[in-house]
Amino acid sequence: MRLRRVGAKKQPAYRIVIADARAPRDGRFIEIIGHYNPLTDPATVVIKSDRALYWLKQGAQPTDVVRAMLVRKGIWAVHTGEATLESLVEETPAPAPIVEAAPAEAAPAEDAAPVVEEAAAVAEAPADDAAPVDEEPA
Repeated sequence: MRLRRVGAKKQPAYRIVIADARAPRDGRFIEIIGHYNPLTDPATVVIKSDRALYWLKQGAQPTDVVRAMLVRKGIWAVHTGEATLESLVEETPAPAPIVEAAPAEAAPAEDAAPVVEEAAAVAEAPADDAAPVDEEPA
Protein backbone atom coordinates (compact mmCIF):
# COMPACT_ATOMS: atom_id res chain seq x y z
CA MET A 1 0.00 0.00 0.00
CA ARG A 2 1.49 3.30 -1.04
CA LEU A 3 0.85 6.70 -2.55
CA ARG A 4 0.82 7.29 -6.30
CA ARG A 5 1.30 10.90 -7.36
CA VAL A 6 -1.20 12.42 -9.77
CA GLY A 7 -2.00 16.03 -10.60
CA ALA A 8 -0.23 18.84 -12.38
CA LYS A 9 3.13 20.37 -11.61
CA LYS A 10 3.04 22.18 -8.23
CA GLN A 11 -0.48 20.72 -7.66
CA PRO A 12 0.15 17.34 -6.03
CA ALA A 13 -2.63 14.90 -5.37
CA TYR A 14 -2.16 11.26 -4.50
CA ARG A 15 -4.02 8.01 -4.94
CA ILE A 16 -3.66 5.34 -2.30
CA VAL A 17 -2.96 2.18 -4.28
CA ILE A 18 -2.13 -1.46 -3.81
CA ALA A 19 1.03 -2.13 -5.83
CA ASP A 20 3.78 -4.69 -6.09
CA ALA A 21 6.91 -3.57 -4.24
CA ARG A 22 8.95 -3.93 -7.46
CA ALA A 23 6.72 -1.55 -9.47
CA PRO A 24 7.79 2.11 -9.85
CA ARG A 25 6.12 4.80 -7.72
CA ASP A 26 3.73 5.98 -10.45
CA GLY A 27 3.77 2.70 -12.35
CA ARG A 28 1.69 -0.44 -12.40
CA PHE A 29 -0.73 -0.99 -9.52
CA ILE A 30 -3.35 -3.55 -8.60
CA GLU A 31 -6.17 -1.45 -7.11
CA ILE A 32 -6.98 2.12 -6.05
CA ILE A 33 -8.37 2.16 -2.51
CA GLY A 34 -8.50 5.91 -1.85
CA HIS A 35 -7.10 9.37 -2.48
CA TYR A 36 -5.25 12.11 -0.60
CA ASN A 37 -5.14 15.84 -1.34
CA PRO A 38 -2.61 17.72 0.81
CA LEU A 39 -3.53 21.14 -0.63
CA THR A 40 -6.95 21.40 1.03
CA ASP A 41 -7.25 22.74 4.56
CA PRO A 42 -7.48 20.31 6.32
CA ALA A 43 -5.96 17.72 4.00
CA THR A 44 -8.53 15.43 2.34
CA VAL A 45 -8.05 11.72 2.97
CA VAL A 46 -10.59 9.20 1.64
CA ILE A 47 -9.95 5.47 2.08
CA LYS A 48 -12.26 2.54 1.30
CA SER A 49 -11.99 0.84 4.68
CA ASP A 50 -13.35 -2.52 3.54
CA ARG A 51 -10.81 -2.82 0.71
CA ALA A 52 -7.95 -1.57 2.90
CA LEU A 53 -8.76 -4.18 5.54
CA TYR A 54 -8.98 -6.88 2.86
CA TRP A 55 -5.51 -6.06 1.54
CA LEU A 56 -4.02 -5.77 5.03
CA LYS A 57 -5.37 -9.26 5.80
CA GLN A 58 -3.78 -10.49 2.55
CA GLY A 59 -0.40 -9.25 3.84
CA ALA A 60 -0.05 -5.85 2.18
CA GLN A 61 2.56 -3.68 3.90
CA PRO A 62 1.67 0.03 3.98
CA THR A 63 4.34 2.70 3.72
CA ASP A 64 4.87 4.93 6.75
CA VAL A 65 2.72 7.73 5.30
CA VAL A 66 -0.13 5.39 4.37
CA ARG A 67 0.08 3.71 7.78
CA ALA A 68 -0.28 7.13 9.44
CA MET A 69 -3.40 7.78 7.34
CA LEU A 70 -4.82 4.38 8.29
CA VAL A 71 -4.18 5.15 11.97
CA ARG A 72 -5.89 8.55 11.65
CA LYS A 73 -8.94 6.96 10.00
CA GLY A 74 -9.06 4.15 12.58
CA ILE A 75 -8.57 1.41 9.99
CA TRP A 76 -5.25 0.33 11.49
CA ALA A 77 -6.91 -0.20 14.91
CA VAL A 78 -9.51 -2.46 13.27
CA HIS A 79 -6.71 -4.40 11.54
CA THR A 80 -4.77 -4.92 14.77
CA GLY A 81 -7.92 -5.92 16.67
CA GLU A 82 -8.09 -2.86 18.94
CA ALA A 83 -11.43 -1.75 17.46
CA THR A 84 -14.26 -3.11 15.36
CA LEU A 85 -15.47 -2.02 11.95
CA GLU A 86 -18.80 -0.96 13.49
CA SER A 87 -17.03 1.41 15.89
CA LEU A 88 -15.16 2.88 12.93
CA VAL A 89 -18.47 3.78 11.26
CA GLU A 90 -19.89 5.25 14.49
CA GLU A 91 -16.87 7.52 15.00
CA THR A 92 -17.29 9.17 11.62
CA PRO A 93 -18.44 12.73 12.39
CA ALA A 94 -21.75 13.83 10.95
CA PRO A 95 -21.79 17.04 8.92
CA ALA A 96 -22.58 20.13 10.95
CA PRO A 97 -26.17 21.37 10.60
CA ILE A 98 -26.71 24.61 8.75
CA VAL A 99 -27.76 27.38 11.12
CA GLU A 100 -30.23 29.89 9.70
CA ALA A 101 -29.54 33.56 10.39
CA ALA A 102 -33.15 34.79 10.08
CA PRO A 103 -33.31 36.54 13.49
CA ALA A 104 -30.11 38.46 12.75
CA GLU A 105 -31.51 39.70 9.44
CA ALA A 106 -34.76 40.93 11.03
CA ALA A 107 -33.07 43.48 13.30
CA PRO A 108 -31.31 45.44 10.51
CA ALA A 109 -34.53 45.51 8.47
CA GLU A 110 -36.33 47.38 11.28
CA ASP A 111 -33.53 49.96 11.46
CA ALA A 112 -33.54 50.38 7.69
CA ALA A 113 -37.29 51.23 7.50
CA PRO A 114 -36.98 54.86 8.80
CA VAL A 115 -34.12 55.50 6.40
CA VAL A 116 -36.31 54.47 3.48
CA GLU A 117 -39.08 56.83 4.64
CA GLU A 118 -36.60 59.71 4.91
CA ALA A 119 -35.29 58.96 1.42
CA ALA A 120 -38.86 59.04 0.04
CA ALA A 121 -39.48 62.44 1.67
CA VAL A 122 -36.25 63.83 0.17
CA ALA A 123 -37.18 62.45 -3.26
CA GLU A 124 -40.56 64.24 -3.19
CA ALA A 125 -39.09 67.66 -2.29
CA PRO A 126 -37.03 68.18 -5.47
CA ALA A 127 -40.03 67.08 -7.55
CA ASP A 128 -41.99 70.14 -6.29
CA ASP A 129 -39.10 72.47 -7.24
CA ALA A 130 -38.84 70.86 -10.66
CA ALA A 131 -42.48 71.62 -11.58
CA PRO A 132 -42.08 75.43 -11.81
CA VAL A 133 -38.94 74.99 -13.89
CA ASP A 134 -40.94 73.06 -16.49
CA GLU A 135 -43.52 75.87 -16.67
CA GLU A 136 -41.04 78.72 -17.35
CA PRO A 137 -39.76 77.51 -20.75
CA ALA A 138 -43.26 76.91 -22.00
